[in-house]
Amino acid sequence: MAKEIKLVKSLIGRKKDQIATAQSLGLRKIGDVTVQPDNEQTNGKIRKITHLVEVHDA
Repeated sequence: MAKEIKLVKSLIGRKKDQIATAQSLGLRKIGDVTVQPDNEQTNGKIRKITHLVEVHDA
């Protein structure tokens, strides 16, 4: 199973660790969508930036 992650809020003014987390998921600009595996590492990254992204099962 995989998760589809979409960046819906800007990274401007966010903490450096939140920006780095979004970029590690492949999210750079608002509207970027990436498909990531459903594992503990991905879930931890999503929890860190949950207020910036929308997540759907792919």
